[in-house]
Amino acid sequence: MPEQSNDYRVVVFGAGGVGKSSLVLRFVKGTFRESYIPTIEDTYRQGHAFILVYSVTSRQSLEELRPIWDAIKETKGAELEGIPVMLVGNKCDEGGEDGAGGAREVRPEEGEAEAQRWGCKFMETSAKTNHNVKELFQELLNMEKNRNISLQLDSKKKGKGGGGAGKGAGKMKEKCSVM
Repeated sequence: MPEQSNDYRVVVFGAGGVGKSSLVLRFVKGTFRESYIPTIEDTYRQGHAFILVYSVTSRQSLEELRPIWDAIKETKGAELEGIPVMLVGNKCDEGGEDGAGGAREVRPEEGEAEAQRWGCKFMETSAKTNHNVKELFQELLNMEKNRNISLQLDSKKKGKGGGGAGKGAGKMKEKCSVM
C-alpha cells in the first residue's frame, strides 16, 4: 500500500530506445527531442503505477519486457492486483495501424493480447507526434482514482462488519466521512 503523501510515482519500464523518456518529457514539458541521454529505472518497490513501454518497430523490445513484468509481479506480490499498469506500444507513427508499411514489427492486436495475458490495460502512443500521450497518463490517473474509491469502500465495509450496534458502533460512525 503506498505511503500517505501527495506524491504519486509512476514507473516507466522498457528496453533502450523505445521512447520512455520521450513519453515522460512530452507529457511533463510538452516537448520532443530526437536524441536523449538514457535514464536508469530504479524504483520498482516505490512505484504506485507502472508503464511498460515497447517500440512497435521492435518485437525484441516487447520480449524484453517479459522479465521486467515478472520482476514487478514478484516484487509487488498480491499488492499488484490493485496497482495501475499499462502496456504501451510507442512509436506508432512509424508504421501503419494495420501493420503494413513503415517499420512496424508488432501489430496492435499483439500488444492487446499481451496486455490481456498480463491482466493490464493497453494503448499505442507516439511521443514524437503526441498521439495518446495525455490519454495514457489520464488513463493511469483514472485507474488510480477507481482503485482509491474501491479501497475506501472496502475499508468502510470492514468498519461496519460485526453486525450489531455495540459500544463501538457510534464511535465508528462519528469518525467516518463520505467523500
